[in-house]
Amino acid sequence: MARSLNKAQLIGNLTRDPELRYTPSGAAVCSFSIATNRTWTTDTGEKHEEADFHRIVAWNKLAELCSQFLVKGRKVFVEGRISTRSYTAQDGTVKSITEIIISDMILLDSRRQEVVEGTGEVEKKEEKTENKKNHPSRKVSEDKEIEESAEEEPIAPDDIPF
Repeated sequence: MARSLNKAQLIGNLTRDPELRYTPSGAAVCSFSIATNRTWTTDTGEKHEEADFHRIVAWNKLAELCSQFLVKGRKVFVEGRISTRSYTAQDGTVKSITEIIISDMILLDSRRQEVVEGTGEVEKKEEKTENKKNHPSRKVSEDKEIEESAEEEPIAPDDIPF
């Protein structure tokens, strides 16, 4: 019996805020995109950089957690399977789209947004971690809850996707 494997692992930055929706049956689905970059130097010493953009889809509890914790610009690791599907566009043409349906997501940066008191404005702050052993990685998957330090992050009204 021949084996097969469909697995994708990406590290990149979110290019937009996640979009959370629910199917008619009540299942949560979250979509967002990430950019992966590669750089290289030619034989003449000229530096080049290229970005690839990937559409990411999460389902159920993982979708809700992605919607809650991810924002444009965050660096994440995602793991899942590649899926290609076709659909008919409004003009009647058949379109094809390739997505990564993720089963795992790990936050790789420590950026978070906080509401600046009294102004209602949102400001990005960097968390300083002196000892990484005391700050577990924030890993999310279909069957694992998010691991965080004891301090809870406040949720600003602007963070709610609807």
